[in-house]
Amino acid sequence: MGSDPQYAKWPLLPLAQHVFTLTNSYAARPAQQAAAKYLQEAITEHKMAPLYRYLAHPIEGILNAVGEGAASAVGKPPSRKSSAVGMIAGRSASSSIPMAWDAELYESLRAENDKELEEIQKEEDEAVEKAGETEIQAARGKRAEFFARVGDKEKAIAAYEDVFEKTGILGTKIDLVLAIIRMGLFYGDKQLVKKHVERAKTLVESGGDWDRRNRLKAYEGLYLLTVRSYNLAAPLLLDSLSTFTSYELCTYSNLVVYSVLAGSVSLKRVDFKSKVVDAPEIKAILGDGEDKLLALSGALSAGPGADVGAQDASSAPTAARTTVVNLTTLGSSIDQPEAEMAVDFSPLAQLVSSLYNGRYKLFFQALALVEEQFLTQDRYLHEHKNWFVREMRLRAYQQLLQSYRVVGLDSMANDFGVTVDFLDRDLAKFIAAGRIPCTIDRVTGRGVIETNRPDDKNKQYQDVVRQGDQLITKLQKYGQAVRLRGSERA
Repeated sequence: MGSDPQYAKWPLLPLAQHVFTLTNSYAARPAQQAAAKYLQEAITEHKMAPLYRYLAHPIEGILNAVGEGAASAVGKPPSRKSSAVGMIAGRSASSSIPMAWDAELYESLRAENDKELEEIQKEEDEAVEKAGETEIQAARGKRAEFFARVGDKEKAIAAYEDVFEKTGILGTKIDLVLAIIRMGLFYGDKQLVKKHVERAKTLVESGGDWDRRNRLKAYEGLYLLTVRSYNLAAPLLLDSLSTFTSYELCTYSNLVVYSVLAGSVSLKRVDFKSKVVDAPEIKAILGDGEDKLLALSGALSAGPGADVGAQDASSAPTAARTTVVNLTTLGSSIDQPEAEMAVDFSPLAQLVSSLYNGRYKLFFQALALVEEQFLTQDRYLHEHKNWFVREMRLRAYQQLLQSYRVVGLDSMANDFGVTVDFLDRDLAKFIAAGRIPCTIDRVTGRGVIETNRPDDKNKQYQDVVRQGDQLITKLQKYGQAVRLRGSERA
């Protein structure tokens, strides 16, 4: 039996997405205005003086690299903290809607922070004198959560480590490490996240309960997504869909997007079919018509009882079968930092279905919409958007070409809805990189693509010949060594 997760409320990761939106050139201006408003309100409500300074200070703030206060520093370039690269949309990105810096507001927030810290210290001192270790740990935990709430990264991590060292409960230790991981994700510190994901895995393997093991899957999957290890992230994220409880990490809608994108670009066709195209959790979101209703009702199942469930659902009354639950709202509660936003999943659904069914013109259209709606707008996906689009085009090309020995360039360009010149240039890059085994013949006027399928038997023969040559060479060297030793004995 596991206990309820602790230290799961702070930091508010949606705030980091709003910071990213402010610096994202692809974001619409209304979205940037809404992000600025939300940030300002959250900073005031939660008294985030350190985060306010980190973001909005006219000289040191990452959103206001050059501001009104910079005039006093003549000839001195504004400083940027190293972690800013993980929060903003690019190294040289600057906000088109700068956050207003109010010195009076900052001083009032800092005064309230100091007052709250004094109260926490007083509570800890009283616990040391009059109470037991449990109350002392509770006060230390409050200090750690306070620093995480106000956005003081270094002090929050130090406070979490202090609590970690003084507790012997494994579940609490895992929760503390997960809290540190979220601090790293908030500030885009990938090295910190990597270090503590490994630390959390070690703790979980030493006896962590099922809930924390399950939550760690989502944490690790999201980290792998940020470092472009989509092939490793996909199984973890897809496994998390049916038992997702880490709402402090991301919304269920975001998890669906991350899982589908990771699976689409990395899974083999058979696994793509079973884990993405036909997965009931994904059909419940991306499906339409009867498939979606069956998935929502639980009739579609990956388990052995799937057929029975489908029969029961088909024989059920119409009123019962049309009761639909919006899965994107599951898990939302007063403890969650931000309610689920309505998400249009239709481009994602079209991407999946058109890729699997070979409707490549629709696939290219869906890929463009996915790039515009998801890849350019999400802080975890934005960095890898060009790579993702390129790999998805490659996947579609490979899928079509592996079915044919010779394909007309005009015919293939028509299938994809692009010009012949574009297809020629795009394929040439992949061919030169050794990603597609084919040649393009446009010189003789044939205008065809000839695939060069590797011959497995010929490859095996060549491997045997090469290994045999290596073995003969080794035996000859061994024989020479033996003869030398024999002559020495004589």
